[in-house]
Amino acid sequence: MRIVHRTILWALLLLFAAYFLAPLYVMLVTSFKDMDQVRATSMVALPTQPTFEAWTKAWSSACTGTDCRGLQPFFMNSVLMVVPAVALSTLLGALNGYVLAQWRFRGSETMFALMLFGVFMPMQVVLLPMSQVLGWLGIASSIWGLILMHLLAGLPTTTLFFRNYYVGLPPELVKAAMLDGASFWQIFRRIVLPLSVPILVVTVIWQFTAIWNDFLYGVVFSGADSKPITVGLNNLANTTSSVKEYNVDMAAALIAALPTLFVYVVAGKYFVRGLTAGAVKG
Repeated sequence: MRIVHRTILWALLLLFAAYFLAPLYVMLVTSFKDMDQVRATSMVALPTQPTFEAWTKAWSSACTGTDCRGLQPFFMNSVLMVVPAVALSTLLGALNGYVLAQWRFRGSETMFALMLFGVFMPMQVVLLPMSQVLGWLGIASSIWGLILMHLLAGLPTTTLFFRNYYVGLPPELVKAAMLDGASFWQIFRRIVLPLSVPILVVTVIWQFTAIWNDFLYGVVFSGADSKPITVGLNNLANTTSSVKEYNVDMAAALIAALPTLFVYVVAGKYFVRGLTAGAVKG
């Protein structure tokens, strides 16, 4: 009976995996076909003569509106936006969590509760006020404006992650360091951060994925030269031409998804370990 249950379980898991991976399979095989093969074969058929022509065009020469430079400039904009936004939101979230968990003060719980509103607040609510703020700061329609927007949007979540993780750290560590004369920053840098590797991995993966895949902020707050990869992909897919090149669209979608797929393949197991180490408790 136990073998039957395990067999049924594995069959269901494989069925669900195939169901969710089917779109990725179709995108992949279509991206390696030329348009003659796309028209002549079914969408699940393997390419008879694989070619990287669609990938090359999607990267360097496909039209996104009137601009025919492919996704390359949009990809680089996303890199320039994601790296500092992830680093700053993770660092400030760690600092906030450290203070709220280990250096509690009068009103700290109220401040933490107020910060949690940012986790559940709809993104559309902040579009108008943030556009005004970015205009006042002189960074509207720029990479710097997108960095600031994602930093502020991600700070409540990163603070939640780190605060809940640091609550589980023994308070005796901080007290002993204080008795030895260590300062606030010394304790944070030499004791707390080295113990934070699991939650650091979780937060970096979470923020990287959220920021890279964001479309709403990218389309609202970017300018002509600062649009991220998601906006470029949308413009490419919606650009009208005499012939709809599905292979190029599929290759472009995969190019946009490759960084997040790479992060999860390389660091996915550490993400799960970090969650079980305390990222969502508290």
